[in-house]
Amino acid sequence: MTATIALLTDFGLRDTYVGMLKAVIAGIAPEARVLDLSHLVPAQDVREGAFDLFVSHGYFPAGTVFCCVVDPGVGSSRRGVALRLRRDGSGPYTFVGPDNGLFTAVLDGAEVEAAASLDDPAYRLPVVSTTFHGRDVFAPAAAHVARGVAVEALGAGVDPATLVRLPWDRPRRIAGGWEADLIHHDQFGNLISNLALTDLQPDLTRWQVEIDGFEIGPIRRAFADVPVGRPLAYLGSSGLLEIAVRDGRASDVLSAHEGSVIVVRERT
Repeated sequence: MTATIALLTDFGLRDTYVGMLKAVIAGIAPEARVLDLSHLVPAQDVREGAFDLFVSHGYFPAGTVFCCVVDPGVGSSRRGVALRLRRDGSGPYTFVGPDNGLFTAVLDGAEVEAAASLDDPAYRLPVVSTTFHGRDVFAPAAAHVARGVAVEALGAGVDPATLVRLPWDRPRRIAGGWEADLIHHDQFGNLISNLALTDLQPDLTRWQVEIDGFEIGPIRRAFADVPVGRPLAYLGSSGLLEIAVRDGRASDVLSAHEGSVIVVRERT
């Protein structure tokens, strides 16, 4: 079976960094299928990378190795890690990258089967730069795992409890409903919360939504359910409650930002 390696970075597409990652992988695991998850994570935005992994990893085939490089601490004492885990009944998946909180969301509720630091020189390039661990440490480790090397062989074991985690708030129960946080906005200006479909079932029609005190209305099925220029709340493709403006940008129209509070209450 062909191994899959998925790449997530903040390298952009202008420079040769992504190409070098793929070249290193091809030299070690030429049979691997390499997929680009994204290379447009905002520079050094670890939280954004964590969100991207969270909403996407479950769509990859079991056994996928995620090589993740959003690494503002490259060259410092932060460690590189490899994690093999199962989450929500899916996987196993292996995540390779810096231990800087990038794996916070995928670790939430996960069963960690193995965790190791990337300190065995056999699974790095012979010369390791202080500024490009993606090429010299993470890509080689990911390629070796794709070839069948066990996570445990990559270096000393890591206690999952010691992994760096970002603050990652859960929705909060309030009288008659939920209080949630805006955690992401996409390139269309849609606002994505941390409140999931599973929190709102079985009857989505009973809820009324507001953000920062601004009334949005009931949860809609699709953008076309409101007139052009009107805001709406809906369940997005990631299974999270989102707010949009039809044919507009909710992030601009509503002046919302990460940390804005979304309140969902039962309709009266």
